[in-house]
Amino acid sequence: MPPPEDHVTSDREFTMINESSKGYKRAIVQIPKNPHNKFGGAGMSSSLWNPLVEGQQHSACRLKVQKGSDILQVGWRVDPTLYGDNNTRLFVHFQAGNKHCFNILCSGFVLVSSEMPVDSVFKDVSQHGQSSSLEATMYIDRDQANGNWWFLFEKSYKKIGFWPQQIFTDLRGFAHNIEWGGVAYSPPGVPKPPMGSSIFIVGNTADDAYCRRLSVLNAEGATIDVDETTIHVDDPHLYQVSDILHFRPGKFQHYAFYGGPGETQKL
Repeated sequence: MPPPEDHVTSDREFTMINESSKGYKRAIVQIPKNPHNKFGGAGMSSSLWNPLVEGQQHSACRLKVQKGSDILQVGWRVDPTLYGDNNTRLFVHFQAGNKHCFNILCSGFVLVSSEMPVDSVFKDVSQHGQSSSLEATMYIDRDQANGNWWFLFEKSYKKIGFWPQQIFTDLRGFAHNIEWGGVAYSPPGVPKPPMGSSIFIVGNTADDAYCRRLSVLNAEGATIDVDETTIHVDDPHLYQVSDILHFRPGKFQHYAFYGGPGETQKL
C-alpha cells in the first residue's frame, strides 16, 4: 500500500515538509486555514487524465477534507503500487490518527453500492487535442444525523459508501481544512512523475487538468459556493496551480487549474 500524504495543518508545515524532501509534491487550492472553520464536506468536478508513472511513483487528483490528523480523500489516481496497473482509477482514502487505508483494503470505509467499486477504472480519459475534457464529480458529505462521512458520486449524489464517525477523533465533528488539486509521489532518489495533464498550465479546459464546481458544505449541511481561497505548490519548477474565479458563468465559479511535467526528462 502506498504511504499516506504527510498531514499538514498550517502553511508553516507546508514549508517544513517541502524542505524535508519527503516523497509527495502538491499543487493545490485550499480554504484558508482557520481553527474556527466548520465544514460538513465539500465537492468538485475533476477532469480525468492518465499521467505516465513508473515503479513506485503515483500521480493523483483529490478532494481532501481534514481536521487535525484525521483526513478524508476522494479522487482519481494512477498508481501501480496500489492497483498493479497504470489505469486511471477511482480511489478513497482515510487517515485516522496513525492509521490509514485506501479503498477497502482494510476496515474503515463501508461500501454500500454494488454498482460502483471504489477502485473503478475510468476507461475514457481526457486527451490533448480534444475539444473538451472528460470529468467525474465527487462529494464528501457529513451525515447531519449520525456524523458519518459519505462519499457521493456524480451530480446525482449516488451513495458509494461511508466512513463511520467512530473511527475518528478530530473528524467526529466538523472539518477545518478543505483542499482541491493534484499530488505526485516518488520514493527517495526517484524523479517526480507528471501531474494532471502532464503540462504546465496554458489556461484552457481542453489541455489543463482542473477541478471545477468547487463547493463546501456548511455546518447546517447546505452546499455553498467557495469564497476565499489560497494556492500552494511545493515545487513550482515541476508543477503549477492557479485558481481562476468567474472562468465560466453560473454558480460555483472557481476553476482550480493544476499540473506539470515533473521530472519526466530524467526518466
